Amino acid sequence: MELILYIAAFIAVVAFVVLVVYLVITLKATKQTLNNVSHTLEGLEKQVEGVTTEATALLNKTNKLADDVDQKSSKLDGLFDSAKGIGETAKDFNQSLRTLSNSIANTASQNADKTSQAVKWGAAIMDVLKRNKNN
Repeated sequence: MELILYIAAFIAVVAFVVLVVYLVITLKATKQTLNNVSHTLEGLEKQVEGVTTEATALLNKTNKLADDVDQKSSKLDGLFDSAKGIGETAKDFNQSLRTLSNSIANTASQNADKTSQAVKWGAAIMDVLKRNKNN
């Protein structure tokens, strides 16, 4: 019976040694896998850092460009205001010309008789001057 106990203990020790050996092999494989994962993550971290740097630089350039566009846009606002003022001035000038034209037309129609008499007198005076010149 003691022999069976020794055999059982021996089998248990051998099973434990086999278990420990497989456990060591598994842990070594796990260690290698974790090392590979660590190297991959380091490379990924460097790439992410590079992308972050480039994104920050691009964002800074975009902000500068937006500021420049805002400045130029505000300068154009003054130009558009000036153009609006010129348009209003031209409108006022046209209105003044219309008023003047209407006034002249009204005055001419009111004084049409006087104008025709003045033209007749002018023609008569010219005719008299020509006759005097010829004589």
